[in-house]
Amino acid sequence: MTKLKSTQTMKPATAAKKLGVLLSATPAEFQEGVVSRDELNALQADPPAWLADLRRDGPHPRQVVAVKLGVSNSGLARGGITGPLTTAEIDAIKAENPEWLQREREVQAEVRKEAQRLKQRESAAPAPPESSRRAR
Repeated sequence: MTKLKSTQTMKPATAAKKLGVLLSATPAEFQEGVVSRDELNALQADPPAWLADLRRDGPHPRQVVAVKLGVSNSGLARGGITGPLTTAEIDAIKAENPEWLQREREVQAEVRKEAQRLKQRESAAPAPPESSRRAR
């Protein structure tokens, strides 16, 4: 007897996060139901008009805003950005290029540089001898 594979589902909030959209901006039927893995894959492969519009115009969740501005989520908070923004609002901030944005982009660049340095150091470091790995 073989066990039937159950359909993997997720809450709408999880699906919205995976799609990179704000849950409150999605249609009611999306917010009220559950989303299967197959449905999520279909939405990603062939986004309906509402999803394409949300991805293009927003409002965007904080993590998307942070990526579009080139800063961290913490950098957004330090800059006074606490909620979702539309693409137009993000573009206006980029055009204004306030001091906090410049500073946070510099911080983000340093973080990336340090992560790259550590990754290179880790890949260049020789592996410990087999005997020392067993001793642990």
